Amino acid sequence: MATEHLITRLSTTPVKGLRLHHPDAVELTPSGAAGDRRFYLVDEAGTVQSCTRNQGLYELSASWEESSRRLEVRRGDDVVAAGVIERDRPVATDMSGLRTLEADTVTDPMWGELFSEAVGRRVRLVQARDSAYDVAPVTLLGSASVRELADRAGLDGVDARRFRMLIDFSSEDPHVEDGWDGRRLRVGGAVLSCEGPVKRCAATTRHPDSGESDLQTLRLIKGYRGRQPSILGLGANFGIYARVIEAGPIAVGDRLVVDEVA
Repeated sequence: MATEHLITRLSTTPVKGLRLHHPDAVELTPSGAAGDRRFYLVDEAGTVQSCTRNQGLYELSASWEESSRRLEVRRGDDVVAAGVIERDRPVATDMSGLRTLEADTVTDPMWGELFSEAVGRRVRLVQARDSAYDVAPVTLLGSASVRELADRAGLDGVDARRFRMLIDFSSEDPHVEDGWDGRRLRVGGAVLSCEGPVKRCAATTRHPDSGESDLQTLRLIKGYRGRQPSILGLGANFGIYARVIEAGPIAVGDRLVVDEVA
């Protein structure tokens, strides 16, 4: 017997750390959702920059067309930069000490100037050769886990977008996804292999629209769950990682079926 859930939201962005899009459907590949996190920012020391410490990135959204290699960045409804991406020298970036991300530097200095202004220090834009994920290309979070956090915090609700998960799904039991480690998920036309929990960072304290730090999520999660182990060490775990073992399309409303046999 298998347990069934439904996908309720998908979240992607072509530039890591920028405002999220919520497409109705995506194509899952071994690197995650096609087009997701194709670009990322690094500072002069080569450290990846994201929305965790850079509130200004919440003002920006991006669209990317793989066939034409055209990237467009908007602030609200206004296009602030657009152009065909050209690359030159390769760059290797350490991703949380877990893997080395192979990428290429984007040549046009316009992009570095745009994002340097947004974060308040010098950064450059690079294009990943697959996807700029940290630990695993897919993340999942159940609705009951978010409701439980809200209840524990004494709030009417918590906006799940602040957790920036690729797949949000319906659930009845809080943190049911914690028990899926090592199991297979059949979702839409794809099959996933679940891995360990997601250790959350301070990006989750930020409002998904304004970027303001308005909710002490890490303190709240640890307050009722404690500090739990993860691949990144002890911390506030919320949601799980997964890898794609069979590529295929997935869409909002698709069934997510957890195989009972690991």
